[in-house]
Amino acid sequence: MARTLAQFTITPDAQGDYTLHLEDEDGETIEFTAGYEQLDLIVEAIEEQLDTDEEDALGVDTDEDEAEPEE
Repeated sequence: MARTLAQFTITPDAQGDYTLHLEDEDGETIEFTAGYEQLDLIVEAIEEQLDTDEEDALGVDTDEDEAEPEE
């Protein structure tokens, strides 16, 4: 079963990499080391997913958006 993310931090290190600290709701922390390119791919994947889910999350009705405004 997937755990629920409670918080996260990203800290740079002296070698040009980053440490991701992912903490779940029980307080357990997992650490990952990632390079710039990996973080960039994570950001792109998150943006793509949010863009896909944006209309549902915001309750946007695409039919209303496309309708011409009444005068």
